[in-house]
Parts: sequence; C-alpha cells; structure tokens
Amino acid sequence: MKKIGLLFLITIIALSVNAQKKTNVIFILADDMGYGDLGSYGQTKIETPHIDKLAAGGIRFTQFYAGTSVCAPSRASLMTGLHTGHTPIRGNYEIEPEGQLPLPDSAFIMPEMFRSAGYKTGVFGKWGMGYPGSEGDPVKQGVDQFYGYNCQRQSHDFFPDHLWNNTQKVELKNTHSNQVQYAPALIQEQAIHFMVENKSKPFFMYLAYTLPHAALQLPEGDKTFEYYKKKFNEQPKPVKTTWVGDGYQPQAYPHAAYAAMVTKLDNYVGEVVAKLKALGLDKNTLIVFASDNGPHAEGGNDPAFFNSNGGFTGIKRKLNEGGIREPLIINWNGKVKGGQTSDYIGAFWDFLPTFADLASTKLPQKTDGVSLVPLLLNKGKQQTHDFLYWEFHEDGGRQAVRMGNWKAIREKVFNDPKGQLKLYNLETDPQEKNDVSAAHPAIVEKMNGIMLKEHVENKNFPFAKAK
Repeated sequence: MKKIGLLFLITIIALSVNAQKKTNVIFILADDMGYGDLGSYGQTKIETPHIDKLAAGGIRFTQFYAGTSVCAPSRASLMTGLHTGHTPIRGNYEIEPEGQLPLPDSAFIMPEMFRSAGYKTGVFGKWGMGYPGSEGDPVKQGVDQFYGYNCQRQSHDFFPDHLWNNTQKVELKNTHSNQVQYAPALIQEQAIHFMVENKSKPFFMYLAYTLPHAALQLPEGDKTFEYYKKKFNEQPKPVKTTWVGDGYQPQAYPHAAYAAMVTKLDNYVGEVVAKLKALGLDKNTLIVFASDNGPHAEGGNDPAFFNSNGGFTGIKRKLNEGGIREPLIINWNGKVKGGQTSDYIGAFWDFLPTFADLASTKLPQKTDGVSLVPLLLNKGKQQTHDFLYWEFHEDGGRQAVRMGNWKAIREKVFNDPKGQLKLYNLETDPQEKNDVSAAHPAIVEKMNGIMLKEHVENKNFPFAKAK
C-alpha cells in the first residue's frame, strides 16, 4: 500500500511539474492606441516606461498590422486567425440593448485552443463579439473567467452602471452625475486575481483593456491626469457642465486626459509584470502587447498633437498605414533575446497558429496566419506571407492589400467593387502620398486579383449590399 501511495504521489508531482512547464501566455490589447503612442515607437509627450521596458527586453516589431481598422472585426481576426475577408465578424454590427453580432458556435477561437491544450483561460476588459447569452458569449467560446464589458458600445463609458462576471451582471454604483467606480481599475483587480488563483497552472490571459478609447474619462483627482495638465499647461476647453449619457462625455482637458489614459494603461501593464515576478512566473510567461487599430479622433481627442499615428497617413477606420499598422511587442524572459527590432511583415491572424505551435496542439481548421515561433526562438526559417489582406465595412467599404513593399487601397467598394485602386510603394513612400498605379499596371492587376479572391461574401457583411 505504501508503494502504491508513493507511486501515486510521484505521478501527481510529475503531472504538476509537466503542467507548470507549459508557457503561460498574456496577450495585452490596447484600444484605439496608435503606432506612435509609445516611447519605444517615438512618442515624446506621453510617458510609457513599463511598456518600453517590455520592448527593450524583447522584440519590437515595426511592420505588424491589426486585423482591420475598427474594434470588433480586428478582435475577431485575432481570435479566429482569419483576415477580414474570411472572419465571421467584419464590422461593428450592433445589437440592442447590449452587445454585438456573435461569433458563431462553429468558430474555433484562441481561448478554445488554449483550453483544449490544458490551459485555464481568462478574458478581462472588452469583448464585443457576442451579446450576453448568445453563442458568441465568451463563456461559450472557451473562456473560463470573463470580467468586463460584454458590449463594446457600453465600454465608451468608463463609469458604467454594470459589468459582467461570466454570466453574472455586476451592478455598479455609477450614475452620469456620480462616477465612483472606474471600470479599468475593477477589471485590473480581477485580472491580477486570476493570475494569483492560477499561479500553479498554465494559463492564457487576454487583457483587452479599454484604454485609451473615448470617452476621455478619468477618476476625480487622478494624479496622472493632474500631472499631464501641468506638463502641457493645458487650459480648459468649454464643455457642457451636465452630461446625461448622450455620446461621449465631454472633456475639458483632452490632451492631458488622453496622455493620462495611455500612461494609466502603461501602469497596469507594469502591475501585471510585477505580479508575474512576485509569483515566480516571469521566466515562464510569454507577453504580447499590441493595439486593435489606429488612434481615434473622438470625444475631443487630438491624435495630431501626439503624432499618434507615428507620421503615417490615416487614423482609425482608414486602411492606410496609420489606421492598421500597430505597435507590437513580444517579450519572453529567458527565451526571446531582448533588444531586437524586427521588420517582419505580419498581422493579427498570425497569433492563433503561433500559440497553437507553442502549446503543441493542432488547429482543427486552416487559418490565414503563419507561426512566428521560428522568428521568436531564432530556430529554423521563418515563413513569410505572400500578401496581407484587409477589408472595412463602413464609409462605403474599403479593401487593402500589402504585397512585399507594395500597398493597394480601394475606396467606395459598395458602389463599385471593381473600382480603380491606388497603389503605393511603402519602401519609398511609407506615408502613402504618391499613387503610382498608372506606372505599374501588372502590379495593379495582381492586387485586383487578390482582392477578388480573398473577399468571401458574407450575408452579414456583403460588399454587394449597396448596389
């Protein structure tokens, strides 16, 4: 009996050690933060020391792209490993009273993949891919613990009247005139708790922070907000003294508020990293930091003041570089060599195959991405993309393709699906100022062919609807 007991104990210990050898993964996604909003990407007005330290200790990517230029489809691209010609969600399709068009049950997304590989899965922040109780509800998509906003529209208020804890509606004390519970702080508290609770198990944590999306809201007397008011010597703009929830809450100090929201996000990242070290998990955790699309100009925000798009053309909702090229930092202490800068041309749909590779599991369906593991670990030849493709379902519809240094954009697709596209050479013209389509008809023809092939018509997001 003693031998049986000893063998049982050894088996349990062995299983525990084996489980702990799996790499934890934390994916941090900023909301509407531009390529140029971090110090490590050239920002001079906003301070982001914690994220910059992550960049210094890992790989800073300079030619990496979001799924598209608005929230829900960009996140769907990340979760499904599919570009926006193939994702089930391709736009901000709103559902009343709360939520967005749901991911279908047939979608196999990142949390499901991690759960199938033996990970605990947590999502904290903004979901936006399925209203409560729908098939796209996070708890029906492989998420063990969800805390935050189910609805991205409701996340425009940082002092909401409720959040969600899995299927439980968490009523808050906030009103429009009495803002006492700051949602980002509540969400951060739950994320840290998830790390502590799962310190002995492999976990995947998706931190979908709502900062620095509009509205530009901060707690009363916030020290970071006051710091930037003084730093910028910003004089208050006249705003309505009362706000009843219509649109974004006005902000008298928009420059200071936006900077404070970015720095507050940076502080939250610093807290996550510090907790990893305190738990002894810092050398067994892969951290990714990115943003879902380019900077916004909403709620009084002024991206030009900060050069938030890093000098590229366009902001949120545009398929120019400023709308989709994003900061990407990957830090894996002890595994990924620090101080690297990569010009690898990739996009959000690369992460699902990358993480499946790291988790030693196979995906049940083909993705549009490639695994980045060879690049991260400097082992073997890194596969590259023949092209990247995006589409956008607002403002008349847009398509874009990047093929090597060539970038093509078509506007007003709903009215003219075969309309003239503009062609840019990003090597010589990264600001996309000079349309060279007339001089390169063969490239234009090839880009047209890619756009035609990669857009698979979707009943919820058709390009033919405006004809």
